Amino acid sequence: MTHRLLICDDSSMARKQMARSLPGGIAADILFATNGQEALEILRRGEAELMFLDLNMPGMDGYEVLAQVRREDLPVLTIVVSGDIQPEARERTRKLGAIEFIKKPIDTRHLEKILADYGLLAAAAEPADKAAGDKASGIAVTLEDYLQEIANVAMGRSSDLLARLLSAFVQQPVPRVARIANSELHMALSAADQQDTYSAVCQGFIGAGIAGEALLLFADTSFREMAEMLHYDITEGASVHVEVLMDMSSILFGAFLKGIGDQLDLPLGLGHPTVLGQHRQIGEMLDHHSNRQEQLLCIEINYALEGRNIQCDMLVLLTEDSTPFLQKHMKYLVD
Repeated sequence: MTHRLLICDDSSMARKQMARSLPGGIAADILFATNGQEALEILRRGEAELMFLDLNMPGMDGYEVLAQVRREDLPVLTIVVSGDIQPEARERTRKLGAIEFIKKPIDTRHLEKILADYGLLAAAAEPADKAAGDKASGIAVTLEDYLQEIANVAMGRSSDLLARLLSAFVQQPVPRVARIANSELHMALSAADQQDTYSAVCQGFIGAGIAGEALLLFADTSFREMAEMLHYDITEGASVHVEVLMDMSSILFGAFLKGIGDQLDLPLGLGHPTVLGQHRQIGEMLDHHSNRQEQLLCIEINYALEGRNIQCDMLVLLTEDSTPFLQKHMKYLVD
């Protein structure tokens, strides 16, 4: 039994991995969409009957696609494939009509079981479909694409931990990845208002092949509300601000960097967190980078809590010397 499949994901790395994970004998044809609008156009033409859908995409995200599919009553079965593993994310997608939710990175045996359970895989799973592999081989993946996808999965883990601790829903943007000079680091923060004041903490990390540091920048206007959500007895004062910074960095750095390390099959050692500065503008707190000439691989993530006025930005900065290891690991996965 074969089906016309649609894989919708803004990440070229994720599209490639999804196509390669498909069991043999399931795909009559495979189409790809890089955003929600493209996916809807394909579905409106009746060109796919089974869709694998990402949630976090620029423009129209996966939730909006599901809602529009329901409004237009488009004839497609949808399996969500996402790095966002919050319980609320799973529940929302089911309410919007998705038949299943698969977390990234994909476990092929779990995928096969789901397809078999829904009668979409008639016989025992065969080796990966050659046609699917051929289509996947045509998808080009850059180092930035690769880093964006592993950052997306790691972000899902840190957001899930934060959501469970705070009983909140964490809205997940698409991670931004760029090569940037140390002296231009303050320009990397797309979500931060350069005129507002922030407090920041940094923590170095190292593994066998990569090294860097993670920076958490917390808007001063967000401290009181975050202290309340963390159930502090006292919610104002300098010592409370430092405690919020350290608690948030422990939650987000630990889960995110472990997520990165797990995907690279590489344990990462973490240094001690250090407060970079308090109640200052972004540029001032990043001065310690400005005199270094190194080019960095910069991953930016903005954590936003639904219904809350809390601004929290995380930068993960990978050294120039980390590039060869990352390129080798990427080549192993995509070739």
